[in-house]
Amino acid sequence: MAAIITGSDSGIGKATAIALARDGHDIGITYSRDADGAQATAEEVRSHDRRAEVRQLDLTQSDDVQPAIDELADVLGRLDVLVNNAGSGTDTPFLELELARWRDVLEVDLTGALLAAQAAARRMVASSTRGRIVNVTSVHEHVPLRGATPYVVSKHGLGGLTKMMALELAEHGITVNSVAPGEIATPMTGQEDDDPRDALRPGVPAGRPGDAREVAELIAYLASPQASYTTGASYVIDGGMLLMAAQQS
Repeated sequence: MAAIITGSDSGIGKATAIALARDGHDIGITYSRDADGAQATAEEVRSHDRRAEVRQLDLTQSDDVQPAIDELADVLGRLDVLVNNAGSGTDTPFLELELARWRDVLEVDLTGALLAAQAAARRMVASSTRGRIVNVTSVHEHVPLRGATPYVVSKHGLGGLTKMMALELAEHGITVNSVAPGEIATPMTGQEDDDPRDALRPGVPAGRPGDAREVAELIAYLASPQASYTTGASYVIDGGMLLMAAQQS
């Protein structure tokens, strides 16, 4: 079996690559800027006696996305799983948001995911592979976040794309689901890839941030044969963060 995980140089992507390698997948690793991080992921994959291939992929360069997915699939010899994990964001207020920044975030978080999924699904259909596609969204697939307009819009859009892909690819035996993390201790949230169980988050019912490995285990399940009847769903993994919307002052 073989899986490609975009943005797998750190955080959730890295943890997912390692989890899927443990489960018997050869791994295609992509990164945007952190070549050293991608190589470190590859070494951990190889420690599970699985093959690892690394490619640089800037998802803002739309013309490069599908050729990169096809090349990795060719080198790995097949493609069973795609995890659209790479993401970008902004903390710019709506009234100050520039068009270039809007475009960059949507290119990475939504258009790049679309193009990668198209390339992966076409290969799966051509080879009669009952494949798995998992899109990593965010709790902000479901609720807004002040100052993050393009991020929230792209994650809402990726949630809708997940449903459409699930609907149209079901006849080919391909499942498509999204995983919607809350605050996870990763470099993207300004933290390290360490166990966060001692970090305090009083505003979250679970009382702490999530661990990237916890998210990876959920993705690994959705990528497994056991999840063959699971498609078109969004799985929130946030320590109960969204439940706080029900709290009254």
